[in-house]
Amino acid sequence: MSSQISLSRLSAPEACAHVAALGELLAICVAGGASVSFLKGLEPERAAAWWAGQLADDDGRAVILAHDAAGLCGVVQVIPAGPENQPHRGDVAKMLVHPRARRQGLGGLLLAEAETAARQMGLSLLVLDTVTGGDAERLYARGDWVRVGVIPDFALSTDGRPEATTVFYKALAQ
Repeated sequence: MSSQISLSRLSAPEACAHVAALGELLAICVAGGASVSFLKGLEPERAAAWWAGQLADDDGRAVILAHDAAGLCGVVQVIPAGPENQPHRGDVAKMLVHPRARRQGLGGLLLAEAETAARQMGLSLLVLDTVTGGDAERLYARGDWVRVGVIPDFALSTDGRPEATTVFYKALAQ
């Protein structure tokens, strides 16, 4: 991992200042095939509007940003579960790494910081899902996340083909 990467943990209101950069990152990742709820053709402006909507309410989420010399190069969120009977649980969502920063350990660094943030938020269980067979699936397995199973045809790939999703969880030691 390059020593020029810096991480910052922000609340949703603090992260609002970064919606344009977050939109650009999301659009670049989707254009590169990242199956993260959008189809190819996502414009940075629409992606920024999506981020603005996600960050509009202070729901207690932690937004972890990674910057390098060229700007924003990664993000991950820890979103507390909403139901009253799940105050111990959170979701890891929208983990994105810019193509220029891939294969340098940033995904593992973001995931570790998400787990640290979750512990500090009082969470003891995290869940996530990812496209089956992708690089992220291997990252989570290396990080001791437990594979729950595969849901076939869960979502469409960026080019519109149905693809399977693998669900993971991780119990956090406090």
